[in-house]
Amino acid sequence: MNTSFLPMLAILVLAGCSTRPADAPRERSAGGMPRIERVETYPDATSTENTVEGYKRDLAQRITEVNSIKVYTTRPQALLRSVVVVRYSVDAGGRLLRSEIMRSNRDRDAEATAMASLRNAAPFPKPASHLLRQGKVELSETWLFNNDGRFQLRTLALPQMDQ
Repeated sequence: MNTSFLPMLAILVLAGCSTRPADAPRERSAGGMPRIERVETYPDATSTENTVEGYKRDLAQRITEVNSIKVYTTRPQALLRSVVVVRYSVDAGGRLLRSEIMRSNRDRDAEATAMASLRNAAPFPKPASHLLRQGKVELSETWLFNNDGRFQLRTLALPQMDQ
């Protein structure tokens, strides 16, 4: 058996195991949107993020990934069809406990899409235990809807177009 390829194989395997440092900038796609990546977790499905903002970004990536056909990947249009703010809580196991619309322009279709996309993405990675307050993490996210009914989450969105 030819073993000359084994060192190269070991390097490739180790390179595939590397992780992005927490303070490294997120890669962007050709269109400028953050590249949608799988959320990194520990073997017990706990998020590797140690801050509420980092955990919120993980959840935004998960929501975007699961609902990818309803997400637009370019800059939000200058005048959005709808903006929906949802407050929600996640328990220690990553389960969605509750969600409610906090702000909306009463676009019922957009509200329904925002709530459904949140529910579809659950369960989420478990939050780090130090992020929990009374057994849960309280978060809010803003859904930005273009005229075609697709959305971006403000946590991951590019700046809006000027006109």
